[in-house]
Amino acid sequence: MYFYELHEGDEDIFSDVLLARDDEMDPDEFFELVQAIRRRIQDSYEDDTLIEAIAVELERDHGFVFISDERLTAAANVSTEDSENFLTDIGGDDERGADFRAIVAEFDPEAGPTRPN
Repeated sequence: MYFYELHEGDEDIFSDVLLARDDEMDPDEFFELVQAIRRRIQDSYEDDTLIEAIAVELERDHGFVFISDERLTAAANVSTEDSENFLTDIGGDDERGADFRAIVAEFDPEAGPTRPN
């Protein structure tokens, strides 16, 4: 089994997805395939992120397995503290029913409060 990774984002925040494949693909060939898919779908994908859309295409048409959260069987939180070791809920939602996504906000503590216009 061979593993591949796609990254998306900038220096503040990024996402990545993992893919697996039974047959090894040359890294340059993998990159060219990813670029061809990206150019074709970048303005018309329906997934949450571009890398997820590319991963779906790689799985459907090119023999990859997209290792998405939906495929997880179990997840465990591991810590040196006994009380912080537990089986993680892999349902995708927290106790409030929220699906986690990242939000980046600029904060300048020197600026003080602002008032709406």
